[in-house]
Amino acid sequence: MIKLQKNQYQLPNLELLAKQVVEGTLVGLHKSPFHGYSAEFLEHKIYAPGESTKFIDWKLFGKTDKLYTKKFEDETNLRAHFIIDNSSSMHYPIRKDFDLDQLNKIQFSVLATAALMEILKKQRDAIGLSVYSNTYEFYAKEKNNPKHHRLLLHQLENVLNEKDTVKTTKTYQYLHEIAKNIHRRSLIVLFTDLWEVRENKNELFEALRHLKYNKHQVLLFHTYDYQTEFAFNFENKATKFVDIEHGNYLNIYPEQLKTAYEKAVSDYFQKIKETCYQYQIDYIPVDINLGFKQVLVPFLLAKR
Repeated sequence: MIKLQKNQYQLPNLELLAKQVVEGTLVGLHKSPFHGYSAEFLEHKIYAPGESTKFIDWKLFGKTDKLYTKKFEDETNLRAHFIIDNSSSMHYPIRKDFDLDQLNKIQFSVLATAALMEILKKQRDAIGLSVYSNTYEFYAKEKNNPKHHRLLLHQLENVLNEKDTVKTTKTYQYLHEIAKNIHRRSLIVLFTDLWEVRENKNELFEALRHLKYNKHQVLLFHTYDYQTEFAFNFENKATKFVDIEHGNYLNIYPEQLKTAYEKAVSDYFQKIKETCYQYQIDYIPVDINLGFKQVLVPFLLAKR
């Protein structure tokens, strides 16, 4: 377990954590999603004990009496652009420590993004990144060199290390801006909790549609904390609920609103799902308490 006081503003090595997430998540899968990515032969390399025997060149073995494996290269390198919602609602639940067993939405999204970037780096794919809140905080177009990868990791670490500030957002506004910045066909991966105010719902759905411009493939990872944000499971006592983006608050007994809240949220989630299906966007609801497999597996399937 990794714990770090957040007020230290320094986290464990994000790249190392990303590698651990990838390796730990894929262990136990019956067939590794890495198999089958490559289609074009690139070169031979000496077989190392312990490697898979799947790509051993047996004909070459018959001629040389040495084991070589075939190394492949993607026919067309992928371009992927990650988008992270960094508004205050994404910093829920409030965490004083960095604990892999108790991440909030922004910590989960950043670490998931770093893990997916690690996969893409191995395939020499081009990676871009956008971060938004009440401003368009960061943009980097898609590149595939080590220096660029380190730059993106540094930016992700900055998101984790930043001091707590109140930041509202209009997701639809920045999705339109981001869509205009991505000119070449790409795989777009969006992490957001989609907590938009009621009057902005239609604009949000239009912005999601805009992401499909230029025939992009879009994966929407809808992050939330199931127990509190969906099921509204709180102890039934007088409780003060505070909107961490706007400061509004409500003093209630949770049971007074539980039924109505669950229905409203369920209807909203269903509307998002139906809209994404209509616009051919891959919609993946992600409970941040259930681990990274729910992110990595859909991503790998989409990449293939």
